[in-house]
Amino acid sequence: MHTSIENLLNNQIKYEAMASMQYLAMASWADAEGYNGIANFFYMQSEEEREHMLKLVKFVNERGGKVIIPQLEQPADEFSSLQSLFNHFLESEMFVTEQINGIIDECLKLKDYNTNNFMQWYVTEQLEEEATARTLLDKLNIIGDDNSGYYLFDRDISTFVQPHEDR
Repeated sequence: MHTSIENLLNNQIKYEAMASMQYLAMASWADAEGYNGIANFFYMQSEEEREHMLKLVKFVNERGGKVIIPQLEQPADEFSSLQSLFNHFLESEMFVTEQINGIIDECLKLKDYNTNNFMQWYVTEQLEEEATARTLLDKLNIIGDDNSGYYLFDRDISTFVQPHEDR
């Protein structure tokens, strides 16, 4: 494995781990605020990001690279509103997409088609994640400051996102 790609994949392992911890903190905040449905959504997102991280760890190891288990910073754990919580979710997913695109660029530049092929799963995943975040933000924008709307949003979020078949 080329050193630059190994480094980018190790960075991606860190980003996936950071996203997992961030979503865990978001779930905890939502739980404490009484939004059980939203908490469960973010607990699920946290676990999903952890699975993404493990998939990368296994890939790097299988390709003979050296995995660096990252030290993580404290994630944000206070949010002023559901809107800010879901804005943070979208920003996080957009950041991850940008990083994955950088890995793809490097793979193509170095003609590492195996890693490029492996990363295509992440490209598809990020399209879904960003679409989910945008749709949920759209729903919150429709609700505005309506507390009964928040109640329904919290109740219905668990039916909005279905688990992926390949997980």
